[in-house]
Amino acid sequence: MSEKTTYDWNESKIIDDVSFDPKEAAEFANLLNNREGKQEQGSISSMEVGHIYTGSVVELTADFVVVDVGLKSEGLIPTSEFSDPASLTLGGEVEVFLDKTEGEDGQIVLSHEKAKKQRQWEYIVNHCEEGSVVTGKVIRKVKGGLMVDIGMEAFLPGSQIDNKRIKNLDEFIDQEYEFKILKINIERKNIVISRRELLEAERSSKRSELLEEIQEGSVKRGLVKNITDFGVFLDLDGIDGLLHITDMTWKRIRHPSEMVEMGQELDVTILSIDKERGRVALGLKQQCDNPWSDIEKKYPVGTKINGKIVNLVPYGAFIEIEPGIEGLIHVSEMSWTKNVSDPSEIVNKGDEVEAIVLSIQKEEGKISLGIKQTDNNPWEGIEERYPIGKVVTAEVRNLTNYGAFVKLEPGIDGLIHISDLSWTKKVSHPSESLTKHDQVEAVILSVDSESKKITLGIKQLSDNPWESLAKDLKVGSTVTGKITRLAAFGAFVELENGVEGLIHVSEISDKPFNKIEDVISVGEEVSAVVSKVDPENKKVSLSRKDSQVDGGNQDDIVIGNSKH
Repeated sequence: MSEKTTYDWNESKIIDDVSFDPKEAAEFANLLNNREGKQEQGSISSMEVGHIYTGSVVELTADFVVVDVGLKSEGLIPTSEFSDPASLTLGGEVEVFLDKTEGEDGQIVLSHEKAKKQRQWEYIVNHCEEGSVVTGKVIRKVKGGLMVDIGMEAFLPGSQIDNKRIKNLDEFIDQEYEFKILKINIERKNIVISRRELLEAERSSKRSELLEEIQEGSVKRGLVKNITDFGVFLDLDGIDGLLHITDMTWKRIRHPSEMVEMGQELDVTILSIDKERGRVALGLKQQCDNPWSDIEKKYPVGTKINGKIVNLVPYGAFIEIEPGIEGLIHVSEMSWTKNVSDPSEIVNKGDEVEAIVLSIQKEEGKISLGIKQTDNNPWEGIEERYPIGKVVTAEVRNLTNYGAFVKLEPGIDGLIHISDLSWTKKVSHPSESLTKHDQVEAVILSVDSESKKITLGIKQLSDNPWESLAKDLKVGSTVTGKITRLAAFGAFVELENGVEGLIHVSEISDKPFNKIEDVISVGEEVSAVVSKVDPENKKVSLSRKDSQVDGGNQDDIVIGNSKH
């Protein structure tokens, strides 16, 4: 084209001012037509936001990749969106996502990362379904679980991360695993995945194989995964086995944690296999010789042994005879003389003691021992030393509601029942007659060496006054005595030989009164008429109604200064 040739862009034609070269004009027109066609194909109106397009790399910088998709401007994509920026070349093609046709700076907004996610979403929707297995990389923690990159982000709930308890989620970050797709929500474009289901499936497969492979009596290595009060659960590379506390050691232990800890590896013996339930019973003590195998020969009944108190329980003390062999000293076998209710009264944990073998139950793994048998039994020959009727002097050791315990000799106590303290007095509590540490005389009433009981009596030291009193006291006769105590139902009067008579409240006076204290008082000397004598029940009933007028008659009986 000559220098005078110009182009009218509005009319889209060449204006010939003077002259032109036909060949140059044709080439220029062809170039112009190509440019216009390209603009028409890549016009903004033909491009849709949210779609993926193929662009050409026109420039590479340290931070951005400039891509031309044939629009009015190129798009800048951060280099960080490309997994391998070094593989990019000028003129190379890349897929991009049209985010906006015009950004804040007037340029189009493109994203390579969104294009990848869109392609992955399309792939998952078209080729995957719920239950499919995909590979992904854990990228970060979120509330309730983890986010995993499977080409797009998928949610891994905390309950689906593993088939065991997880202490720290951070250990999963940046790790690659296989996952099972649990749910695809097309509307929200989100995916829920699980690793646990794959682990459980793998574990189930291993369990079936292992159940077929293992045999009773074989030794298998396992990992302690749970400790309970009754035993330990071990993971045998895909199958759980129970090591019961009774199969851990021949020794007696209170809790499995005394022997094992979480995460510990143990070589255990397969005791039994239940293939239907998938259960395996394990043993640890079976790898050692059973110390009970010849126990009856080593410790025959009557043998004296030495051992250490290893445990106290409410009913006795366990003593270790040798490693793996423990015997029980029951509280009843601790003392000939004491009624032991707590073993700590006699022994303490850690004490070295002597004991006698009383019995052996080999099948149950039990040995009964006694320590009182190492001393002489003070109850042997007790009937000869304390025959019935013998009068003894003893010290009051203890007072109870029902009587007094007295010490006859070291280890031998006897009981004076409250009913054997007095013939005549109604004793409510032994403290009315006795004091602790008193030296008292008493009569042996009974001896039971098997039950280790001796009963004594104080009133038996004198004759029973009721036998003669019943003859002397006549119904209708008048007696004199002192008021000893008052009750709501009447007044007690002390008569001859300490015998008490009762004036019932209805027999106190002919005149009406409100309280007994209004007409009679403790310590007062009174006269009364005998209305009833009951020697069997040791009761004398009296009345003042008939004796108040003249104070008595010719048949009066005055107790103390007797007037017959």
